[in-house]
Amino acid sequence: QVQLVESGGGLVQAGGSLRLSCTASGSIFSGNAMGWYRQAPGKQRELVARISRGGITTYADSVKGRFTISRDTDKNTMYLQMNSLKPEDTAVYYCNVFTTFPPVNYWGQGTQVTVSS
Repeated sequence: QVQLVESGGGLVQAGGSLRLSCTASGSIFSGNAMGWYRQAPGKQRELVARISRGGITTYADSVKGRFTISRDTDKNTMYLQMNSLKPEDTAVYYCNVFTTFPPVNYWGQGTQVTVSS
């Protein structure tokens, strides 16, 4: 069973930066789609950034130009570099990997990001 473990969350002032990491227990990142989601209190979970199976990155409009998703398949780790953070970025951030064969959706346990104004 593959496990995803996020780290790097915390409390930061508005305008600051954080880098989230998601480490997998196995070689799951190569050839699969993956992404970062977030869920703020009282809101639905939403996609923040994604890397397709082909390596194409997409971002939510709210984070474009501020967040960067990347992966290091040798280290079985995915990253989310978050710059110019805003209070509205406050949420629990989850990493996700969707394997095609077999079709399974894996989630991490989440890491809290809090941005103070």
